[in-house]
Amino acid sequence: MTTAPTQTATDRAFNFSAGPAVLPEPVIQQAKKDLWNVFGSGMGVCELSHRGPEYDRILEECLADTREIGNIPDNYHILFMQGGATLQTSMIPMSFLPAGKTADYFDTGKWSHDAAAEASKFGSMNIAGITRDENYCRLPTEAESNYSNDAAYCFFVSNNTIYGTQYNRFPNTKAPLVCDMSSDIYCRPIEWNKYAMVYASLQKNLGPSGQACIMIRDDFLQTAPDDTLPKLMDYKIAQKKQSRYNTPNTFAIYLMGQVVKWIKSEFGSLAAVEKYNIEKAALLYDMLDNSPFYSAHVNNPDERSTMNIPFKTTAPDLDKKFIAEAAQINLSTLSGHRSIGGMRASMYNAMPIEGARALVEFMKKFESENA
Repeated sequence: MTTAPTQTATDRAFNFSAGPAVLPEPVIQQAKKDLWNVFGSGMGVCELSHRGPEYDRILEECLADTREIGNIPDNYHILFMQGGATLQTSMIPMSFLPAGKTADYFDTGKWSHDAAAEASKFGSMNIAGITRDENYCRLPTEAESNYSNDAAYCFFVSNNTIYGTQYNRFPNTKAPLVCDMSSDIYCRPIEWNKYAMVYASLQKNLGPSGQACIMIRDDFLQTAPDDTLPKLMDYKIAQKKQSRYNTPNTFAIYLMGQVVKWIKSEFGSLAAVEKYNIEKAALLYDMLDNSPFYSAHVNNPDERSTMNIPFKTTAPDLDKKFIAEAAQINLSTLSGHRSIGGMRASMYNAMPIEGARALVEFMKKFESENA
């Protein structure tokens, strides 16, 4: 069993996009076959009935493999819902923020900021910690955190895709923890007992865009209201109907199942995935920390993301030149988010270590020619 995925196709770029993002090559190859004929059924995977036996198998295997490799306890339900992570920011306060209660939100980046704004439409919302004035270059400390008494839940984003911070600790609250793990789910083991609910859009580490995967503890699910929400925004209905009250995004769920199978076969455990991601990220952080030409957006090693690494050269014009020249040698989609500029290297599970090495080698060459 290897713990070092490699890129073998010569006509593919190293794709550093933040999302939709790189997929494992074996998954793409398998999907090509299954788009034509899956399980010998004579039908392609996108042609299957969502209530037929072939899709039953796809869903069952995806759920079983996701639970196995993630070590998800039996008292957590795995749900699939459309609308990506964005719809979840509305559904969560609609479902779990009753009248007279307050929800705590950590504002540590665009997606948590937007989630807090969405929650404020439905009820009382408290900002428990914020680093917006520092352009989100760090996370709030516990000393800076301001929790509500008896909060309905506490929301945070585990990894900030744009700004490159990642939580390696938990908010010190007694409220049920709800976490958006869109950009780092299954990049490392998850301590499920800490969470009431975890969700993620698939388009970064687990599959294509437009689909969300939700892992929700049963006792938290039972606090959602009964028969008062739109049916497609009702977690209880999604659970009772096996995530197919309506026709689900069958291909996205199939593809997630293939990605999870790849994680199982390539790594064997999320601990091995984490080790590999740390190794990849260390190559780039070592370059950034030992060069006067480049600078990382996040300086605290304990808060640096292994998934998304934003950085800059010494001048905006050089940043543009860097991105253009990198693209010419198939180091693709390295532009930083418009709110921060510079560059961003997103290195999700499927990014082979050869991609990180190629980027570092280019950085050395670019520095020697432009410093």
